[in-house]
Amino acid sequence: MSKGLKVTLLVILVLILDQASKIWVKTHMGYGEEIMLIGNWARLHFTENPGMAFGLELPEPFGKLILSLFRIVAVGGLIYYIRLLQKEGASFGLLCSFALILAGAIGNIIDSAIYGLIFSASGYHYSGLATMFPEGGGYAGFLYGKVVDMLYFPMFSGHFPDWFPVWGGEPYLFFRPVFNIADVAITTGVLSIIVFHRGFFTTHDKPIEPKESGANTVITDTISEVESEIKEASNDESTGEEKV
Repeated sequence: MSKGLKVTLLVILVLILDQASKIWVKTHMGYGEEIMLIGNWARLHFTENPGMAFGLELPEPFGKLILSLFRIVAVGGLIYYIRLLQKEGASFGLLCSFALILAGAIGNIIDSAIYGLIFSASGYHYSGLATMFPEGGGYAGFLYGKVVDMLYFPMFSGHFPDWFPVWGGEPYLFFRPVFNIADVAITTGVLSIIVFHRGFFTTHDKPIEPKESGANTVITDTISEVESEIKEASNDESTGEEKV
């Protein structure tokens, strides 16, 4: 099995896991509902966000549209770049890292692009579970859907000491953001490149020297020979010697 096929299968696998988890949560959990997985620190917590990863948002009215269009352009660039890396003979690990980033980006694009069209609305002001393909249509237009998040790990909570700068006495919670499998794939891909493929940055900082064709090689060799003969003649003249 070629590296290209393996990378493609990895992207498909991540997309299946991401979309299956989002659809299940969207249709089986009420907005804000939680399911404990491990103790109190690992939970499924259904929420949605109209913005970036980990619940971050861009200002409206055009923030959502700009973000969705940026994601689409970024995905196109990633696909092109992965194919370029494959042609250059990049390692399988590096290709997988970029594939994870690509899969995560596509996963969140799917939410933004079509979830508003195929799902009924979810939220604290809506009763019942969301349904797919509701009779009255979806809750938003194309590219205006919300991204489904569900992974929540509030590991530590408490209050900063009174002497702590700026936040003294205020409550804290780690880890606060709620995210999804697509976010995990993007983060894993980026960290993998930084930690395990540092040579990637130095290699791609060097200018790529074009390979000479056969004709160019002949011309270069001829010029070198002429320069060598001129240099030799100059040395002979300076020493008063004559060539036989």
